[in-house]
Amino acid sequence: MNVAELVGRTLAGLGVGTAFGVVGSGNFEVTNALRAGGVRFVAARHEGGAASMADAYARMSGKVSVLSLHQGCGLTNAVTGITEAAKSRTPMLVVTADSAGASVLSNFRIDQDGLAKAVGAVPERVHSAASAVADTVRAFRTARQERRTVVLNLPLDVQAQPATPPENLPSIPGPAPMRPDIGAAADLADLLIAAQRPVFIAGRGARGSRKALQELAARSGALLATSAVAHGLFHDEPFALGISGGFASPTAAELIVGADLVVGWGCALNMWTTRHGKLLSPHANLVQVDLEQSALGAHRPIDLGVVGDAGCTAEDVLSELGDHQAVGYRTEEVAARIAAGHWTDVEHEDLTREGRIDPRTLSKLLDELLPAERIVSIDSGNFMGYPSAYLSVPDEQGFCFTQAFQSIGLGLGTAIGAALARPDRLPVLGTGDGGFHMALSELDTAVRLGLPLVVIVYNDAAYGAEIHHFGDADMTTVRFPDSDLAATARGFGCEGVTVRSPEDLFAVRAWLTGPRDAPLVIDAKIADDGGSWWLAEAFRH
Repeated sequence: MNVAELVGRTLAGLGVGTAFGVVGSGNFEVTNALRAGGVRFVAARHEGGAASMADAYARMSGKVSVLSLHQGCGLTNAVTGITEAAKSRTPMLVVTADSAGASVLSNFRIDQDGLAKAVGAVPERVHSAASAVADTVRAFRTARQERRTVVLNLPLDVQAQPATPPENLPSIPGPAPMRPDIGAAADLADLLIAAQRPVFIAGRGARGSRKALQELAARSGALLATSAVAHGLFHDEPFALGISGGFASPTAAELIVGADLVVGWGCALNMWTTRHGKLLSPHANLVQVDLEQSALGAHRPIDLGVVGDAGCTAEDVLSELGDHQAVGYRTEEVAARIAAGHWTDVEHEDLTREGRIDPRTLSKLLDELLPAERIVSIDSGNFMGYPSAYLSVPDEQGFCFTQAFQSIGLGLGTAIGAALARPDRLPVLGTGDGGFHMALSELDTAVRLGLPLVVIVYNDAAYGAEIHHFGDADMTTVRFPDSDLAATARGFGCEGVTVRSPEDLFAVRAWLTGPRDAPLVIDAKIADDGGSWWLAEAFRH
């Protein structure tokens, strides 16, 4: 056994989830060692796609994923996806070859530690045969317990050294829940008792804390909302407002603005979640609960910051409330407004005409048509508000939103990784034509895996955000001839349909009743609605 084999076998023994990547000479042996250890390996067509797959898989499975890369160019091809994962605190291990220490003239040589650090990942390295197991365990522990994206460099000369497998490996649990200071929990309880119209906004850090937050909200009379990444957390809760921020419905926005206390649970309360602060009344008290002290007040001044796990903090605050029971914001009138105020209930002028379908009409109809047990992934772009706002999901494990780096083109890889993490649900991707073109090679991966993936391409033959951002400027550089994406999809082995009107969705119904043994690509020729509402709000600043 050499070090490359030892590292792969060690990761398998530690319990990593699925591995993704593109195999070259530098990561050939470690990848095969992972496979020999029982780890599933998914070969992508591009390292960028593999990075997004690994990111989404880790988010939706709860396991540490692996991204396996060749040295140098293999790593740089994956940098955008790695940056997204690092910014999102995805527990992911990037296992990448590195040039040998003496190979200063190697074409592949770059500062891989420096590159990892520059994008927010944690650089680690296997230093020798003697330290290989300890180095690998340290990298895995950081990824799992600190929820970090770790780049583990494997120099070629070290990979080739003979090594001895360990007799046993440590068991590394996930991060331990952090209870808040009892005084801070009491202070938050006092604010809730004094509040008349409290609202909770749950973010990524609150995923998995539904029960505790629901109980506290019910006791204190609070309405419930989420950031985009936690969409679905309070599905079917009658006092849930859906997504807060740019994707908020008019009713949700009005009720959040009316709050006299807003508590962010594992939520950054950044400009996207608060519409640049416009959703927060200047008269409201603002509280943040987060595991990281540095996150408290990072985006705006707060009245109280609580360091602690969202679920544990909610439980402790509930205990501090004692017998207190408030109606607060939870009146029959508010419940009726929420029930009638979802995006699917909002009337709009249907712009479907002249061979183009209104994106709101399309999204509403697909929400009704597609099975409820779904996992929706979202690419970035002008279109993204439509699937985010209109496509419902059964819980927070039904929505994969990779927008921390705001890069277009990550959607297809994201949808594939999410689909593999949750094979029990229908995978759905919302993407624009720009992002779809960028990731086109991974259609081959989806077909090869036989995924029943529904790809909704909101096709305006343009980079839509720029069209609406730059107004009357010359748009030659961001407009393109219309392309037949359905035909392109069929060339890859997918089912491909073109949708220009609601009647064209019969082909989607036909696919749903069939074996679903190949992806379905919906080339939706969408009408111009003047720019999506959420992006217009963002561009005003």
